[in-house]
Amino acid sequence: MTGTSDFEGMSALVTGGASGIGAAVATLLLERGARVAVLDRETAGAPEGTLAVKADVTDDDAVREAVDRAAAELGSLHTVVSNAGIGSIGTVEDNADEEWTRVLDINVLGMVRTARHALPHLRRAAADRPGAVSITHTCSIAATAGLPQRALYSASKGAVLSLTLAMAADHVREGVRVNCVNPGTADTPWIGRLLGQADDPAAERAALNARQPLGRLVSADEVAAAIVYLASPAAASVTGTALAVDGGMQGLRLRPAGN
Repeated sequence: MTGTSDFEGMSALVTGGASGIGAAVATLLLERGARVAVLDRETAGAPEGTLAVKADVTDDDAVREAVDRAAAELGSLHTVVSNAGIGSIGTVEDNADEEWTRVLDINVLGMVRTARHALPHLRRAAADRPGAVSITHTCSIAATAGLPQRALYSASKGAVLSLTLAMAADHVREGVRVNCVNPGTADTPWIGRLLGQADDPAAERAALNARQPLGRLVSADEVAAAIVYLASPAAASVTGTALAVDGGMQGLRLRPAGN
């Protein structure tokens, strides 16, 4: 069981932590006793009590400086939650090469840059606190289920899933656990922006609710709870795992209502 202070003495960095799932993760980590830094392009929404560090995950120098600053000001770095990402709508015919490059740069290379600069700090922390050091990626059910009108987004999240497994193998003997959480469609500001691009936002929201067996969107707090579990010392034996928080979307095959 995890406790209310299981992150006591630990430091965490959350990318994309000023809104949505990232803000929910940062808030929960604070509540559980961690010192928390938030890395985001716009830090105005960073939860009170966090160290807000402004950086764009597409800029390697900015990420390096932000990670080093967070580790220095927090005193160490035990946990990285790599959450920054963007969505995309369309089939392979709908997005130009430039959009593919932009989304993959943020959703995949953004995680690579964050990990690249965090790993030296994480290795040092692992020597002092075995089992407590981790990287957790926000992935998506789109990595494992074919969703219509999500070709680019799904490709980026498929890469995140594979990256998670490869990193888990690379760093397990260094004491760094690597996992990911695969949310279903979560009710976050960027989903709101995607819905705003639809011809009929209300109908699109209803369709998104209906495709998840629970009949509703996943909440940011529910996703945050899963991420924080994987990051916690309670998950000391968990690495190379993808935890679905999707209302049953991946594993369940329900009959139509009434049958």
